Amino acid sequence: MAGNDWINSYLEAILDVGPGLDDPKKSSLLLRERGHFSPTRYFVEEVITGFDETDLHRSWVRAAATRSPQERNTRLENMCWRIWNLARQKKQFEGEEAQRAAKRHLERERGRREATADMSEDLSEGEKGDLVGDLSSHGDSSTRGRMPRISSVDVMENWANQHKEKKLYIVLISLHGLIRGENMELGRDSDTGGQVKYVVELARALGSMPGVYRVDLLTRQVSAPDVDWSYGEPTEMLNPVNSENSMQEHGESSGAYIVRIPFGPKDKYIPKELLWPYIPEFVDGALHHILQMSKVLGEQIGGGQPIWPVAIHGHYADAGDSAALLSGALNVPMLFTGHSLGRDKLEQLLKQGRQSREEINSTYKIMRRIEAEELALDATEIVITSTRQEIEQQWRLYDGFDPILERKLRARIKRGVNCHGRFMPRMVVIPPGMEFHHIVPHDGDMDGDVERNEDSPSSLDPPIWSEIMRFFSNPRKPMILALARADPKKNITTLVKAFGECRPLRELANLTLIMGNRDDIDEMSSTNASVVLSILKLIDKYDLYGQVAYPKHHKQSDVPDIYRLAAKTKGVFINPAFIEPFGLTLIEAAAYGLPIVATKNGGPVDIHRVLDNGLLVDPHDQQSIADALLKLVSDKQLWAKCRQNGLKNIHLFSWPEHCKTYLSRIASCRPRQPQWQKSDVEYDNSETDSPGDSLRDIQDLSLNLKLSLDGEKSEGGSNLDNVLDTEENAVDEMSRAENAVLKLSRGVIEGTEKAASAERADNNVGPSKFPALRKRKYIFVISVDCDTTSDLLEIISTVVEVAGKDRDAGSIGFILSTALTISDIHSLLISGGLSPTEFDAFICNSGSELYYPSSSSEDSPSGLPYVVDLDYRSHTEYRWGGEGLRKTLVRWVASINDGKAEGQLVEEDESGSSMHCYAFKVKDPSLIPPVKELRKLMRIQALRCHVVYCQNGPKLNVIPVLASRSQALRYLFVRWGMDLSNTVVFVGECGDTDYEGLLGGVRKTVILKGVGTGAHKLHANRNYPLEHVFPFDSPNVVQTEGCNSDDIRASLGKLGVLKG
Repeated sequence: MAGNDWINSYLEAILDVGPGLDDPKKSSLLLRERGHFSPTRYFVEEVITGFDETDLHRSWVRAAATRSPQERNTRLENMCWRIWNLARQKKQFEGEEAQRAAKRHLERERGRREATADMSEDLSEGEKGDLVGDLSSHGDSSTRGRMPRISSVDVMENWANQHKEKKLYIVLISLHGLIRGENMELGRDSDTGGQVKYVVELARALGSMPGVYRVDLLTRQVSAPDVDWSYGEPTEMLNPVNSENSMQEHGESSGAYIVRIPFGPKDKYIPKELLWPYIPEFVDGALHHILQMSKVLGEQIGGGQPIWPVAIHGHYADAGDSAALLSGALNVPMLFTGHSLGRDKLEQLLKQGRQSREEINSTYKIMRRIEAEELALDATEIVITSTRQEIEQQWRLYDGFDPILERKLRARIKRGVNCHGRFMPRMVVIPPGMEFHHIVPHDGDMDGDVERNEDSPSSLDPPIWSEIMRFFSNPRKPMILALARADPKKNITTLVKAFGECRPLRELANLTLIMGNRDDIDEMSSTNASVVLSILKLIDKYDLYGQVAYPKHHKQSDVPDIYRLAAKTKGVFINPAFIEPFGLTLIEAAAYGLPIVATKNGGPVDIHRVLDNGLLVDPHDQQSIADALLKLVSDKQLWAKCRQNGLKNIHLFSWPEHCKTYLSRIASCRPRQPQWQKSDVEYDNSETDSPGDSLRDIQDLSLNLKLSLDGEKSEGGSNLDNVLDTEENAVDEMSRAENAVLKLSRGVIEGTEKAASAERADNNVGPSKFPALRKRKYIFVISVDCDTTSDLLEIISTVVEVAGKDRDAGSIGFILSTALTISDIHSLLISGGLSPTEFDAFICNSGSELYYPSSSSEDSPSGLPYVVDLDYRSHTEYRWGGEGLRKTLVRWVASINDGKAEGQLVEEDESGSSMHCYAFKVKDPSLIPPVKELRKLMRIQALRCHVVYCQNGPKLNVIPVLASRSQALRYLFVRWGMDLSNTVVFVGECGDTDYEGLLGGVRKTVILKGVGTGAHKLHANRNYPLEHVFPFDSPNVVQTEGCNSDDIRASLGKLGVLKG
């Protein structure tokens, strides 16, 4: 129970008032009702062994300060009653979590068995033998993997020479905290910590690598009065640390930059837990920046062709969510680094027993964070981790990652065997890097330096040295250095106890605690203040004055000097945290020649295996910590050996080493980028939009996919690396899909050729309207989910009517976004007397299909006057499970229908299905599992898709993971330049289960009052409330008073869209 040294005095107080508790005149009613009760026993058994309640400490302080004995006794009794309640609550939470864990284990085992059964038909003996073993396939040490770890200097140089001619554009994303290149305010708050330093240094290092032309680190622009003005600057160039020796070719826009995207509340710095509703706004802003930068780079170094990002790398859950959406909109590879994971944090908080799952979710928005991490697993090509512990103990908690199933899939992919639509991201261990060129290990000692300083008084010591050494009565003793936040997880109190209770250690060494910055303990958070107060009391208890330093302030630039001071005194660095995900400070300490003592839980194990420069300890074992420190401080030969080992091996953690491995992993991904880039550049540079130009766009749109499919087919047999990451494993299914797509392509081309003459007569219809999206002043997107098609038709007619003269003048365009098929939409429009040519685009099947109106239906694959966007299909093809997914869904349907007296609750809807949408009819939505359960089932079986309950529940659509109605709008922005900020999305008060995706962003939203209220039942079992994902107080959101044309017109007037 780290940090609660007030226990002894509390126990003494309880014992003192013990006799009084049995006196019925003095004891409280609650305690008398419970009969004989030993508060001391409850305290020892329940609190000491299971709690670390800082608020109990505050209650005890108030009780101890009470002068009246009777009131004091009453307060203590109330505390005992509260402790009993906490213990009971904790046991209840533990029971509930045990049930959840057992259920999850059964679900995973069942999913694994079903996935294995699907793949058992062609399981080879070689594969069976390959499945036995450890998790080496996740790490860099495996020589059988696609990209073995690069360790040879010659190989490194060859690699650099091969990549020198490349001009890569990389995008990194880290949203929360305060990020800048210089004078980082690390420790300012819980959001501005090690991750901030890591992403800045990674961007800087990548920007200096051969073959990398530009790196953008995207973060939030903060222009708040309580933070420095520099966080409000739109861009900041990161100067390379070793610019003199940089091999990077410089250009007009080359290098590494921090790019700050404005999103969220203006003039306000908010914690990461409150950023979730504003993620879509960031995605839209980041998408605009990337598009502009791709064009700029294309003009500078791409010969006029856009230079798309080679990868988008999200850091932490919020950025992972954003990277998944950006990757899908741009069709480029995604990478993800979790840094710390939501499921692991949830488990730790539940084990503490202080809060229920609901309370934790309310405080930390933990379920939204976990869903973001699951989505990142669905979309990412590679997950970069710092340690194997993160893979084996943390990532395996997620529905979307199973180490056993991953190994099976990896073995099949290596052999080119069908995986039946199943995919797992590649887990790669790449330890964080560090810049060492400026570090000069100290070779002297205190006595020698004192003599030199006396001879040359001008050589002044850094100011932080005097700030630390003023605490010590004998500053020449070796310094034990701990550098960590005042957080209970960092276990600093156990370190102080170990130091205080080991007399030989106190005699040989001093202890320095760098615990962030503080002005007044009372102004610190309750948790941090409790840790600091506990340390101060321990210093007093063990009389450690003159032996422990705990300065109040230090700058980030002081940290190297602090390491140097510890090395100068022949000291030791210690990280005693209960669990350390990685331990970057251990690498920093080793670079300055400091031996280490570190926790044996987490990343330090991997670091120690490489560096071999210290000792690992059990952080719960106080004696073990003291013994390890004493051994290193007292044994000079061991100290020198550890120091030498650290300095000899530290280059393995350098940034160049990290970046080369990083770039090699990116190179192993299958290149993905927008298919239309060649034709679209011509279109962008044209000044007019003639019908002929538009027709060429549509022909290229179709032909590009044809060429792409042929290309992918030929690539598969020639490059094993591409085979492993493209995961094109369903050969027969792919052939079937290819034939279907090419048939559609031929139909589109022939249809557009025959439509050319009609378009010359009327350029307001047909394919020539597609580019008109960028010319519209406003785009009205009707995404209303109604209970009946007649209600939808009425709303469509009303919105079109409201546009009035602006529609006729062409300044307002319309897009219909719905779960209906294109044939259903056509029938709906015809029944209402509306022409398809009044619309610019149709987003169908919950966002899995995108169509444009055409002036001719002859030879169209569907026989209807619409043209399908095949480039959008290629965008959403990524990780689509195809027939393997359909078989799993059919099996799920059979399990739902099995033994039901009601008959067929769910049945396949072939007429409502399409190439990228499997549709099912639902008889009674209340009798089938909620959408989150079906989504979990698919993820457990490594099937990546979106599940959408539609039309108030009677319909179920399963679509690709990168497809959605909101993503289709972003695609239109990327493809045709449609202005998202001038897009008005009409929605109901509720809707299909993809409703939340339609809200937010830079788009304007009109919520139609009273529409879609019947769909609330579809959202009854949400993991998190809608408030966690949508800012209802946004100025871009209005709700109508009703659904007539006057109400809608008034709402548009509030948004500044229509006047008068």
